[in-house]
Amino acid sequence: MNKEVDLAIIGAGPAGMSAAIYGSRAGLNTVMIDSGAPGGKLLKTYHIANYPGVPEVNGADLAASMFEQSTAFGAEYMYGKVVEVNAQKEITLEDGSQISAKAVILAMGTQEAMMGIPNEKANIGHGVSFCAVCDGAFFRDMPVIVVGSNNAAIEEANFLTMFASKVTILVEGLEIQADPSVQKYLENQPKIEVLHETKPLEVCSEKGRVTGLIVDEKGQKKTLEAKGIFPYQGQNPMSSALKSLDILDSRGYVLVDENRMTKVAGIYAAGDIIAKDLRQIVTATSDGAIAAQHANKMIKMKKY
Repeated sequence: MNKEVDLAIIGAGPAGMSAAIYGSRAGLNTVMIDSGAPGGKLLKTYHIANYPGVPEVNGADLAASMFEQSTAFGAEYMYGKVVEVNAQKEITLEDGSQISAKAVILAMGTQEAMMGIPNEKANIGHGVSFCAVCDGAFFRDMPVIVVGSNNAAIEEANFLTMFASKVTILVEGLEIQADPSVQKYLENQPKIEVLHETKPLEVCSEKGRVTGLIVDEKGQKKTLEAKGIFPYQGQNPMSSALKSLDILDSRGYVLVDENRMTKVAGIYAAGDIIAKDLRQIVTATSDGAIAAQHANKMIKMKKY
């Protein structure tokens, strides 16, 4: 299948869906491509309390509302995995089909960083999980471990207390990295234990299921019992399809200007995949709107 459109958006998270709203409302023939369900990281977030105008909302509910709005003005959603984007704004999918666009917005986001320890990969889906919202219910009345102390780690640890018998949080340093407003979840929570100066060494398993985690706690090696292990140690940009474009920084994030355009004319980026300090839903939607608006302006001026 070969398809020609005005605006192709890769990624259907908050940035991609925001771009789809602005592009389609401007009258652009818009397609939004994703290899997963629309929503991106929203689908992995149980509780959102910092999105303006929506004091509290479940991530999946917000994703559903965004998706409905993103396609209401004619934008097409297409399921598919993008394997390459070139400077001619040609997008190649895993099945060999191609999409040519006048402008492209890269909104693939990030994926969770792995711990990088023995037996981790082999046990993904067998006790090692990167989504407490998705898998927490499988660990009812069982001990689990959360690795990391950023906002996501503490929020997900709190969520896991709804199911797990005990939640152990491993903090590599002396201090928890989460914002003070997030750390409040640890107050008066008897199910949560925090271990400082502790790092994971190896996943333990028997008969295809996780049984524990070998750790280094203040220089002492020990094994913690756990049926579930949830690493939250940061993110890596999903930019492998952009290798032929010279638009990435040393970490693989996309470099953009104030219009969210890369140095390749007509190729923009928005959301978590771009090089920036703050990665939040509100900044992702802002990026998507800015990129789509500028792309529309340039297309209408026949610059692309």
